[in-house]
Amino acid sequence: MQIIELLTPHYEAAWLPWAVQYFFLAGMATGAALLAALCAWAPAGGPLRRLLPVAVLTLAVSVIAAPVSLLADLHQPARFWHFYAHFTPWSWMSVGALLLPVFVTLGIALCASWWLGRVGWMRALAPLLVLSALSITFYTGAEMMVVRARPLWHTLWVPVNLALTGWLATVGAAFVLERFLPAGLRPGAAALQRLRGLGLLLAAALAAVALAWVLAGLRGDSPSFDAALRLWRDFPVWRLTMLGSAVFGAAVLGALLRGRRRLDAPGYTLVLGVGLAASAWAFRWALFMGVQGVPKFGAGLYLYHMPLGGDGLLGMLGVAGLCVALVAMAGWALELFPARQGHAA
Repeated sequence: MQIIELLTPHYEAAWLPWAVQYFFLAGMATGAALLAALCAWAPAGGPLRRLLPVAVLTLAVSVIAAPVSLLADLHQPARFWHFYAHFTPWSWMSVGALLLPVFVTLGIALCASWWLGRVGWMRALAPLLVLSALSITFYTGAEMMVVRARPLWHTLWVPVNLALTGWLATVGAAFVLERFLPAGLRPGAAALQRLRGLGLLLAAALAAVALAWVLAGLRGDSPSFDAALRLWRDFPVWRLTMLGSAVFGAAVLGALLRGRRRLDAPGYTLVLGVGLAASAWAFRWALFMGVQGVPKFGAGLYLYHMPLGGDGLLGMLGVAGLCVALVAMAGWALELFPARQGHAA
């Protein structure tokens, strides 16, 4: 009997945790942009208009922190210039280098318009910001979908799921950040219920997309479903990850459903918001870091060991610290200029 041993070389992860932070913050920023644009056009004094301050705060934090994560993921920030000096229109990275600065500029402009109390400016910027946010949503999803060597990425379901989970993270961040607003700018119970309704709508859409993905896979029309089945069947680590994701997702959905009577309970919105944001982040971690642990060719599973330095834990803590610093600066500015608190609408 002849024994043949097959060896598969181990490759380092091409996309580091910086990419997880960037796609998480970019998804949150697009959701905040859409929410801020919706609130800007809502009737004055209504529940949606009362959400405008927290939508602006969420947009300001995420639209500033996201590009920082992207530059860090490039390892050498000067590489960003290469996208302009050597433009390649067939590369989504190169196209994104044009789309992202436009989105960041429009997002900061809308935040500045709210700060100055210029409702007319906000309403003029809102349609442009919506179009720009949708372009970022499409580009970030397409950047993963074009990788044919990864069946779990090379599918239309990936950009759809990235968009919906990113917008759910926006709802979660809004639940958390509204607690840091001055009393005159906090949304109130009716507005928070409207925010909960948006979260339920997004969760229902995400469940419908998951069901459609399963049905397409059972019909044999989705190679990504076949790849997921292989991970479930052959790798206990992935089986545990999928089960944990399902249980955590059901818990978050249950918290949203129970929020109709419990949003005024102390700490409930904080736990709910952190849960929504954490589930969106965990989805990206599994999608980026977990999938890269599966060899493109051959058998086996590479378990990723996160480094403690700038390419791993320290970098993630740095991004979290940047977001906390931005929230603190915004709170300080609102306290320093208390007259702005009268412009919640």
